Amino acid sequence: MKEKVVLAYSGGLDTTAIIPWLKENFDYEVICCCIDCGQGEELDGLEERAKLSGASKLYIENIIDEFCDEYIVPCVQASAVYENKYLLGTSMARPVIAKRLVEIARKENASAICHGATGKGNDQIRFELGIKALAPDLKIIAPWRMTDVWTMQSRQDEIDYCKAHGIDLPFSADSSYSRDRNLWHISHEGLELEDPAAEPDYDHLLVLGVTPEKAPDKPEYVTMTFEKGVPVSLNGEAMKVSDIIRRLNELGGKHGIGIVDIVENRVVGMKSRGVYETPGGTILMEAHAQLEELVLDRATMEVKKDMGNKFAQIVYEGKWFTPLREAIQAFVEKTQEYVTGEVRFKLYKGNIIKAGTTSPYSLYSESLASFTTGELYDHHDAEGFITLFGLPLKVRAMKMAELESQNRK
Repeated sequence: MKEKVVLAYSGGLDTTAIIPWLKENFDYEVICCCIDCGQGEELDGLEERAKLSGASKLYIENIIDEFCDEYIVPCVQASAVYENKYLLGTSMARPVIAKRLVEIARKENASAICHGATGKGNDQIRFELGIKALAPDLKIIAPWRMTDVWTMQSRQDEIDYCKAHGIDLPFSADSSYSRDRNLWHISHEGLELEDPAAEPDYDHLLVLGVTPEKAPDKPEYVTMTFEKGVPVSLNGEAMKVSDIIRRLNELGGKHGIGIVDIVENRVVGMKSRGVYETPGGTILMEAHAQLEELVLDRATMEVKKDMGNKFAQIVYEGKWFTPLREAIQAFVEKTQEYVTGEVRFKLYKGNIIKAGTTSPYSLYSESLASFTTGELYDHHDAEGFITLFGLPLKVRAMKMAELESQNRK
């Protein structure tokens, strides 16, 4: 009986060519597994393609709600943004994909998992750290790193290899952007983006929306409610998180929201440039931050900002299944206990503009914040506070003046 390998299968040229390659070089029975994280129409016709290519079985696993509830929401609550711009669309999908690949491998009694990530990117790290954490006994096959047996170097090589093995599918040898899509975002790399001096060809590139210049001239108001840091309704209609993101993607794309051009530092040590479209995610992150401003105290916000940056790094580096991620997430969840309320904002030509925030747990006091004197605040109290708050500065200045005087003698 042949050993089984579970292949992370997208239906693209790379993973289609891997099917006969695995059979030829390892004599495996190939079980394809396509994980649906919200890429939509990209899944059409996959089963026929996988079996034509020699796979014995194809799993199409819909994990959209698990992805949203257990991976996206914690990142939103943590305000996790990598290098100030990247909302982790690809990064936070990889651990849930790795988890499901391991589950299918166990179900099929497979001995290995294969992925099509390149040897230069971050995804190889994210997939493999997830698999190692959940199933350290499983073998991992990464064809693009096995240059002694994986000899294909171009799309044309892969097309020729497929044809030689009786697989004649309508793949094009033309180069295009390298893209990754799920419900949260779509990323674009390659072509003119490989030159950081070149402006992106947005007319050719964008998939989820338009540039701010092409967005409507009229703003659109949006209202969202949160309960304990989780979005629960949009414009008065209760929805699950995945449906809120879908609707926000439509609204954000229409108004040119969430287009980011970034040169980021990959885990493997090189810089790479990409354009990310995250219309709904950008709105959701901003709406959540808008509510937190009202309900979190200063000290908690300061520590949470540091924890959010660390959380983003953990997710970016593929270290989801670690005690550190669990510990930071536990801290973040505690901070969300009172992040409940309603936010209102308007979308206009790439901008998200606040239009009012309410919460039963608001720490904002109009009587304290106004210029009139209230019962809780006496202007004279500030004098003593400033004396104590500034005492270290004053003591240091006096000491420096004393030393300077001594040096003149």
